[in-house]
Amino acid sequence: MSIIKGFQQEIEAALSNLATEKEPTGLYAPMAYVLSLGGKRIRPALCMASCALFDNHRVPDALNPALGIEVFHNFTLLHDDIMDGSKMRRNNPTVHVKWNNNTAILSGDAMLIMAYQLIANAPFSVLNPVLDVFSKTALEVCEGQQLDMDFESRQNVTEDEYLEMIRLKTAVLLGASLKIGALIGGASMQTANLLYSFGSNIGISFQLQDDWLDVFGDSDAFGKAIGGDIACNKKTYLLISALNMLTGSSKQELNNWISKKDFDLHEKVAAVRNLYNEANVSAKAKAMMNYYHQNAIMQLDLINGAKDVKEELKEVAFSLMERTR
Repeated sequence: MSIIKGFQQEIEAALSNLATEKEPTGLYAPMAYVLSLGGKRIRPALCMASCALFDNHRVPDALNPALGIEVFHNFTLLHDDIMDGSKMRRNNPTVHVKWNNNTAILSGDAMLIMAYQLIANAPFSVLNPVLDVFSKTALEVCEGQQLDMDFESRQNVTEDEYLEMIRLKTAVLLGASLKIGALIGGASMQTANLLYSFGSNIGISFQLQDDWLDVFGDSDAFGKAIGGDIACNKKTYLLISALNMLTGSSKQELNNWISKKDFDLHEKVAAVRNLYNEANVSAKAKAMMNYYHQNAIMQLDLINGAKDVKEELKEVAFSLMERTR
């Protein structure tokens, strides 16, 4: 078994005990439910792996902070589902659908508090920097979500603005997971910052890949219908690039599809994908993914640590780039 897979299993087992059999049930049952829906648990596993990179004996000290990171991540998903009106999460009803909005909001609030309780179990010697990293990251994730919502009503979002939004909304939590684990493992702040940069670059590359898969991926492999971003005119790197690259009648056609209220979904997805191909945004997005991926590997290569753990971190970066879902 790989080191990271072992950490993922340990996290899964620990999460199953966090919010079970607690009262009042109306508060804790939704928390236990959302934590039971699964997921890769990659963030907490990376936190523990980055600790093991420097001192395997300190890994038990990283377990609670790693759990805190995963609880926080699921808190953001719970509240995102309310804001997006999403009915399903990992093929199960979302919390606000299974219960109601008020329950989902309050249970989400409790998850945020629980996340801080778990993070606060970091060793006292690094507690202040760990809390600083987590608090800064939690606020940045909220900033990223607000930018994403702002973009829904804006027509002039730039590529740089989009990259900054996904850095905040998605990438910083990956970076923070690695940095917190490194600090607990005894790494210097300089080295911990290298791991933060490694994770942040992976996160941006990951989101760009997600954007690409939603348009050009295989629906069976992707695990959901292709073209969801196109259907709702989501401001992705692909759409923003196409609007910048296309001219004349092609740009007008894309704008027409964006402005249409009534349309056949398959027709719209096919037409917009053709316009994306005309603008060659697939290759551009792939090049940007590779840019951030290579930056991530460069940061990791500057770090000295346990070779087996370092190799697995590198494998994680490559697997995220090569995924089909």
